[in-house]
Amino acid sequence: MDARLNSASPHTVPKPSKWKHVKRQLKRNIGLYIIISPAVLYFLIWHYWPMYGVQIAFKDFMPGLGIWNSPWIGFEHFERLFDAYYFWTILKNTIGISLYGLLIGIPAPILLALLFNEIRSRKLRSFAQSVSYAPHFISVVVAVGILFFFISPTNGVFNSVLTSLGREPVDYLAEPSNFWHLYVWSGIWQGVGWSSLIYSAAISGISPDLYEAAYMDGASKFRRIWHITIPGIVPTIMILSILSAGSIMSVGFEKILLMQNPMNLETSEVISTYMYKSGLLNTQYSFSAAVGLFNNVINFIILIIVNAVARKAGETSLW
Repeated sequence: MDARLNSASPHTVPKPSKWKHVKRQLKRNIGLYIIISPAVLYFLIWHYWPMYGVQIAFKDFMPGLGIWNSPWIGFEHFERLFDAYYFWTILKNTIGISLYGLLIGIPAPILLALLFNEIRSRKLRSFAQSVSYAPHFISVVVAVGILFFFISPTNGVFNSVLTSLGREPVDYLAEPSNFWHLYVWSGIWQGVGWSSLIYSAAISGISPDLYEAAYMDGASKFRRIWHITIPGIVPTIMILSILSAGSIMSVGFEKILLMQNPMNLETSEVISTYMYKSGLLNTQYSFSAAVGLFNNVINFIILIIVNAVARKAGETSLW
């Protein structure tokens, strides 16, 4: 009897092939795959396909010869970058501005979201949120123009007040030590309201029963925030902090380029602006590609390290 069961068992439950399983899943979720296909195509076309051109960082690229036929020179462009006298200056400025922005940019929207959460009037809260995130929709050019409206050495608001008080006007952007502060705090003004929306959404997901129970136990408003609200949004804080740390070397060049001048160049020149000038203005395409590749590799390594540390510390990570 056992022998017959053993001999028949391999034929009673045949294992489906992996291809059939995949085909079945495709048919079952075809609608979802159609919805996500535009996003997949976007990343394939605009993010993965351009990686084909990364090889020019290791070549002496000549447009007439094309990418494949340009001569291979290995790590010569990277050696040129690391041996340049300005390398440590632009690296220091890039990391310094990014860290400064992270130290202010991470807690600022959290505090703003906590303040919004304490506003009991729904209309007042909606109005305050609308006012706070409205600057996010202003272009970088307009935002820098507003900044110049206040700090212009000739007719700026601040200098007009100083002149009326009998003081000499101050050219704020001519002083290198002012650049980091102006760049970071103007960025906070423009983005803090929009960033706070994510934390406000996370706070709204916390059960009201927890607040009611803490109130019945006599917990003060500060205690309820410290022991209920903040722990409830810690996963969101961790995820956004990891993403921010992963772009620590990616300081956007548009705003810096608009605020930059020869007098503040020692503190305003970063990797992205140097890559723009060397690649587009000086037509050193291979060298610019090498600088960009170095920048992205460092970002990727930092993202991996920060994600691993976050996973071990709090079990909250991107993967």
